[in-house]
Amino acid sequence: MSTITVEREAGAVAATRSEPHPIPMTRLVGVELRKMFDTRSGFWLMTSIGITALLATGAVILFAPASELTYNNFAAAIGVPMTIILPIMAILSVTSEWSQRNGLTTFTLVPHRGRVVWAKAISAVGVGVVSIAVAFTIGALGNVVGTTITGTDLVWDLSWENLMYITFANVLGLLMGFMLGVLIRNSAGAIVGYFVYSLVMPAIFGMLAAYQEWFRDIQGWVDFQFSSSRLFDGALTSEQWANLGVSGLIWLIIPMTVGVWLVLRSEIK
Repeated sequence: MSTITVEREAGAVAATRSEPHPIPMTRLVGVELRKMFDTRSGFWLMTSIGITALLATGAVILFAPASELTYNNFAAAIGVPMTIILPIMAILSVTSEWSQRNGLTTFTLVPHRGRVVWAKAISAVGVGVVSIAVAFTIGALGNVVGTTITGTDLVWDLSWENLMYITFANVLGLLMGFMLGVLIRNSAGAIVGYFVYSLVMPAIFGMLAAYQEWFRDIQGWVDFQFSSSRLFDGALTSEQWANLGVSGLIWLIIPMTVGVWLVLRSEIK
């Protein structure tokens, strides 16, 4: 066979070869969801959401006065562990690529790191919203069971609008954990950073607001946790929404942008 014939056949094969299709986002999200559940730590972290919701519901039934068995109190009791577990779940969904050295495999199979970050964010928010819905359901069942045991009237003192605001507040907390995971890219460091943000900073800002009038006037504009906590109380005024937007830009959007930029440019080891 002549050289010309071989070159023609090679050209024909190259012409008929189709371009590989990019990995769809749905598949990336599915992979990230599986990665959140396929380890013992991940499985038990996800399971702990339901377990803590059941424990909180049982504690309200056992220890709260009969007059306090309302859906609002059940939701408040369940919300305490949720505000801790969901951000940690979001942190670990990101930092596993570095702490467990999965990044070499992940970013080799999917070189576009931005798509991987988006898939992680979508899966974390999706799991968070479903977990919150499950917790609300457990709280509703606890309300029914508790009032049945004590013989008191059912009190549904949370509207659908209130539940949406509470869900939004929890998602913002989850995104704060996700931001710290992207920015720090170390599980222990990001978790410590979240506890500093959620426990230490509110105390500092609270002391400043209590003793410094100038800070009291601007607290809503610079304290993101203070602004987002208002969502648990119901509808916000236009000024409170503005407070939430500005403080969220400072504490969430800008650090998230810096973190994503670092992920896109950092060396994977």
